[in-house]
Amino acid sequence: MAFLETRGVTKIYGHGEQATVALADFSYAIDENAAAIVAVAGESGSGKSTLARLLLGFTNPTRGEVLYRGKDLRLVSGQERKDFRREVQAVFQDPFGVYNPFYRVDHLLTMPIKNFGLATSRSDTRNQIETALATVGLNPGEILGRYPHQLSGGQRQRITIARALLLRPRLIIADEPVSMVDASLRATILESLLKLRQEFGIAFLYITHDLTTAYQISEQLIILYQGAVAEAGPARDVIRGPRHPYTQLLVGSIPSPDPDQRWGNEVAGAAVEGAEATVRQGCRFAPRCPHVMPICRETAPPLFQVGETAVACYLMRDAPEVPGGDLTAVLRGTIQGAGHAPRVIAEPPATLPLSAPAPAATSSGARRRR
Repeated sequence: MAFLETRGVTKIYGHGEQATVALADFSYAIDENAAAIVAVAGESGSGKSTLARLLLGFTNPTRGEVLYRGKDLRLVSGQERKDFRREVQAVFQDPFGVYNPFYRVDHLLTMPIKNFGLATSRSDTRNQIETALATVGLNPGEILGRYPHQLSGGQRQRITIARALLLRPRLIIADEPVSMVDASLRATILESLLKLRQEFGIAFLYITHDLTTAYQISEQLIILYQGAVAEAGPARDVIRGPRHPYTQLLVGSIPSPDPDQRWGNEVAGAAVEGAEATVRQGCRFAPRCPHVMPICRETAPPLFQVGETAVACYLMRDAPEVPGGDLTAVLRGTIQGAGHAPRVIAEPPATLPLSAPAPAATSSGARRRR
């Protein structure tokens, strides 16, 4: 039985002509015994945060089910709901918005221990807090007793990670956890995530628009476009050998550290000249795709399994279809082997500089800069 699972989940906001499909027919299961880091990437409006909200139970699907240990999350209550809240934690994008500015940071760290009855005394509470802070690379003596505005963005974000760690969760959903901190602090925060995965067996769903960091820390990568899966598979395969035209566009948008090399290419540049209106029939990427065919405008492509990746593109129509569009079977191989040593963040491939900005998944596509 999967720990947390989505079955054919669709989320629609609005009604009639004003309806927006934020996430379409998404099926994927997270195994509690596989401490993997799965990245979900895509430009703004691709459905990444909607997926996070659905998995956290903050919103209900329009169609389909979100299952917690085999039970519809909408029906989970009482002790089961409390267990879910402990086992599934979140780290949000804004490292300041999660704090009440009237309280010292001690309050943020003490409340989960109190609410879940995790300590037997005040000294036990203090010890747990200090251990969690030290685990994410913070000195308790420099953090405790201070207000949020007295800390840096990187410190605030690592405190929220420490708060999640206090509950010993099985899954942390990290929604853009490094996008609002300085580039110099990103590697430190990512190292903290890797450390939690290695030492405590915590799985992560890492949501980002930055393919660089997705490549650095994830085993698996899911690319979303306008609510639909474009491509999914091992992160190395998806980024080094992208098959979907949209994924190719994203990877081609990453600037090279070589000043003599052109940023982007002619195919990617032509792809973004098309309209970016919401597509209600056929492939969502058809208006921007340089390889568009008549069938693309008529029927949305299913997921085709090409090697270890799943690709929603008719260019791959000679490959077998993924049964039921369920990503679980496609991604299971690498995730079952998730115990391997993670990549070293300080050694990215030459085409994916960690220090570069993150334009790879922006709605502006592959615009060149001078």
